[in-house]
Amino acid sequence: MPRNHTVKPFLEVLSGRRQAIPPVWMMRQAGRYLPEYREVRAKAGGFLDLCFTPQYATEVTLQPIRRFDFDAAIIFSDILVIPHALGRSVQFEAGEGPRLDPLDTPEKVKTLALHADFDKLEPVFEALSRVRQKLDPKIALIGFCGAPWTVATYMVAGQATPDQAPARMMAYCHVDAFSKIVDVLVENSIRYLLGQLKAGADAVQIFDTWAGVLPPREFARWSTEPTRRIVEGVRKQVPDARIIGFPRGAGALLPGYVEATGVDAVSIDWAAEPSLIRKRVQNRVAVQGNLDPLALMAGGAALDRAVDDVLDDYAQGRLIFNLGHGILPETPIAHVERMLRRVRAYKA
Repeated sequence: MPRNHTVKPFLEVLSGRRQAIPPVWMMRQAGRYLPEYREVRAKAGGFLDLCFTPQYATEVTLQPIRRFDFDAAIIFSDILVIPHALGRSVQFEAGEGPRLDPLDTPEKVKTLALHADFDKLEPVFEALSRVRQKLDPKIALIGFCGAPWTVATYMVAGQATPDQAPARMMAYCHVDAFSKIVDVLVENSIRYLLGQLKAGADAVQIFDTWAGVLPPREFARWSTEPTRRIVEGVRKQVPDARIIGFPRGAGALLPGYVEATGVDAVSIDWAAEPSLIRKRVQNRVAVQGNLDPLALMAGGAALDRAVDDVLDDYAQGRLIFNLGHGILPETPIAHVERMLRRVRAYKA
């Protein structure tokens, strides 16, 4: 569908133009801290039913926009919809997180389908189209996928583990088998992100939640290089696609990631070292982050200080104000409102 020409502050930052007041949104902004989300979640039944029912996914995507008027909405979905579309069993147990059939031996990896069934992902595209139609033109819409490394860690172990050791061991001991998983995820993620852009997403984010457990050589191979391939594959068909990377916990490896991948922005976690980010990352791309979700949950003077630190550290350059990871379910709504007032009152 044709894009209108209303200025979207979020996209302005991604396109190289710093905004006097940084645009703001939050990772996991559609979530359990909102009573209206909990209501829809109860109606939907299972978590994947919520993701794959366009009416529900549209509603929960829009809820935080109605309440807080964020500068961007992110489609409600999950990083594990690709394994689901590849025919793997994916279930979400209450309070325990995802459960998958583990691909923990080279023999099992041979059973992995090469091509996802994109009919299974059609509800995500439909929800994106519906949200786009209902969204104020000045608000950007973000699509996303999980990075191949992070998605592979869940596929190998069948669940989250404290340091994702099963995938790390497979990458060391059975490199060909692990490479196959990553290659399949790269190719299907490219197609998935292209589908989201076509359905109405203004930008996409690649979440590499477990990048920080990798040593430098493995980080380059399993986090940076697959992300570079995805960015290249998407831009082959959509040259001006706006792409954000989030290699959580990358620390000093971030400058190399930015240079190699070609992303337009990186999300940074709350432990990022400000002078390194300013001198070697923000001089090249926009930065998104990096309020500690626990500071948001704490509220009060601690929250004010933490918000001011993010603004002092990064708002002189291109900044999208966000959290360093997803909002915690116990976070009071009043604290989100307080954070927003402070960010929007910012004067350089």
